[in-house]
Amino acid sequence: MGLERGVTANDVVIDRYTSLWARMYVPSCSGKLPLLVYFHGGGFCVGSASWSCYNEFLSSLASKANCVIISVNYRLAPENRLPAAYEDGFTTLMWVKQQALNGSSEHKWWLKLCNLSSIYLAGDSAGANIAYNVATRLGSSGSSESTILRPLSLKGTILIQPFFGGEALTWSEKYNNQPPNSALTLSAADAYWRLSLPPGATRDHPWCNPLANGAAARLRDLRLPAMMVCVSEMDILKDRNLEFCSALIRAGKRVETVMHNGVGHAFQLLHNSQLSQPRTHDMMSRIKAFINE
Repeated sequence: MGLERGVTANDVVIDRYTSLWARMYVPSCSGKLPLLVYFHGGGFCVGSASWSCYNEFLSSLASKANCVIISVNYRLAPENRLPAAYEDGFTTLMWVKQQALNGSSEHKWWLKLCNLSSIYLAGDSAGANIAYNVATRLGSSGSSESTILRPLSLKGTILIQPFFGGEALTWSEKYNNQPPNSALTLSAADAYWRLSLPPGATRDHPWCNPLANGAAARLRDLRLPAMMVCVSEMDILKDRNLEFCSALIRAGKRVETVMHNGVGHAFQLLHNSQLSQPRTHDMMSRIKAFINE
């Protein structure tokens, strides 16, 4: 399975009705550890928690950052258009809460290691979009997020090259030089949005463009935890990611922006340049610092 040494991985069923499942990564550590709820990338249309590139990346992250990771195998478009993936993200959090409240013996092997007041939502590309949209759902709900999640407490969100879009193209979407075998091109992004948004929606739909149609002004009212956003210099999404970070900071949110130079979209999974490995190690050490603040 390509697992990091000392990390145990097991699959768990979250919802039999929707075939929702997740892969747990548990490092051999003592003491209580943060829990990362992680969503894989793939434009909402492809990808799986069982892919070997995620086994490798997430088992390594669990080991290096000393955290338990639950990698969610959410429903994919076009069979299940958005908000299905967001619903699956929310359902997963509620499932973790239920196991914690029940003192589940079946899940004791990972639950007993988790610090339930240190939960993080994380993901890359479309998975980062899911993490953000689940966080905003919690932050805009009528009752406070702490009440819905209790005894869990959401401490932060980690967005790796978040997949957003918009009707008007940014400079990097038009002109950024892509590394060979890029994981994301403009035509692929267009296809993914066409297949995953509700029929008839434009790319200024809030799920795709969180800053469109005056949405940026409403960010101030959202209760969002601390956020870390990882941006890649050669990614077509670079400008959109930086604009997103600036809007959040202007709205008074706590945002740590991390730029990885010389690499493209999903470099941490593809190892498609000699810069990928050191940049991936840097990403993991920054995530470790962020979740252990």
